[in-house]
Amino acid sequence: MTDLTPHSARSAILTVAEVIDETPDARSIVFQVPDVHADKFTDYESGQFLTLRIPSDETGSVARCYSLSSAPGADELPKVTVKRTADGYGSNWICDNLAAGVQIESLPPSGVFVPANIHTPLLLIAAGSGVTPVMSILKTALTKGTGPITFFYANRGENDVIFAAELRDLAAKHTGRLTVIHWLESLQGRPTAKALATSFAPMAATHSAYICGPGPFMDAVHAGLAKAKFDHHNVHTEVYNSLSGDPFVDIELDEVSDEEAAAAAEVEVELDGETHTLKWPRSRTLVDVMLAAGLDAPYSCQEGECGSCACTLVEGTVEMENSGALDPDDIADGYILGCQARPTSDNLSVEF
Repeated sequence: MTDLTPHSARSAILTVAEVIDETPDARSIVFQVPDVHADKFTDYESGQFLTLRIPSDETGSVARCYSLSSAPGADELPKVTVKRTADGYGSNWICDNLAAGVQIESLPPSGVFVPANIHTPLLLIAAGSGVTPVMSILKTALTKGTGPITFFYANRGENDVIFAAELRDLAAKHTGRLTVIHWLESLQGRPTAKALATSFAPMAATHSAYICGPGPFMDAVHAGLAKAKFDHHNVHTEVYNSLSGDPFVDIELDEVSDEEAAAAAEVEVELDGETHTLKWPRSRTLVDVMLAAGLDAPYSCQEGECGSCACTLVEGTVEMENSGALDPDDIADGYILGCQARPTSDNLSVEF
């Protein structure tokens, strides 16, 4: 087997260490990470995802984001869990082709579906393969946190429950702290906003909710949480969108003209605990400006669809061509996408 070569200065070649059959149509892929990239791929946060480069006869490759079901501190190696979808080229390729010893190219872990405080009471809500990042958050909260956790998991039937045995073991080990609620469509029908509101109402004043699942399910959950009087600041959603571009190509930056430089805004960027003051030309995105300054800007798709570059706008105003990875509550809370944001004020402050 020919060794793969990275297509980007940011990517790494991972080797499959193990493949675990979770259900008839879902598999977990455990990765061995090269020592040179160990820090980037093992020092991640629960709830984040990997962007994998999947071969394609038609386009050469496609990029797909898959959440990490492993948790830092609880699992030695990073692991993603992938469920086949009927028309999902990426999910079917992974389930059909990845086996121990096979290599695949990946970008480092990224994403902002990360618990702000693992000690606070948590309401973790998932449906189907949406359990993947929620499972990562659960294991981290149980390992490092202190608060009570309710885990609500909806599936079509009993055979579709991913991590069923692991959830039983965790519930038995953490009796009194972890409550697992299974909702099976085959027995109870689809969960309605009214039924969900009844289930979640007792936690409205105390818990932070983290949600991942298919669109219709998440719509029902949002409506249920609203009926239950959850503060929208305590509701966090993971949103996936298909990527059409190639995030494995390094960005080539054009030189800034004298006119652009003269009219540039000024931005303070807080990244990894350090503050950097940069000139921000009006026609450039924040990611472009950070890369030009030699900063390790977090980004993946450059399309506004993955959320890797999400950050908080503390001061100033921006415009974004596409904000698909953010929901209205995210935008109301001040989140922007670094790969889409262009300044519309003279002075700005941003935190990653």
